[in-house]
Amino acid sequence: MAAITIRKIDDSLKTRLRISAAQRGCSMEEEARRILREAPATPAAETDLGTRLHQRVLEVSGGAELAPPARSQPRAAPAFGDDEP
Repeated sequence: MAAITIRKIDDSLKTRLRISAAQRGCSMEEEARRILREAPATPAAETDLGTRLHQRVLEVSGGAELAPPARSQPRAAPAFGDDEP
């Protein structure tokens, strides 16, 4: 088995790890191993930001889909030239 030493851990992070371990009834070391085992299994963000935002809005809104706003053609650009008074 390999060993790893992690230095300079923030005190609040260590406290959260200790509390999480206590809630699971295991040591901080075992809790850290569990977190490290699960971390690579978490899928990386493979979608773009807009898609992720859309999915998040659906999650918090309970899945409500809103109709997109009505679109119209843009106005024609003004003609600046000699033929206009």
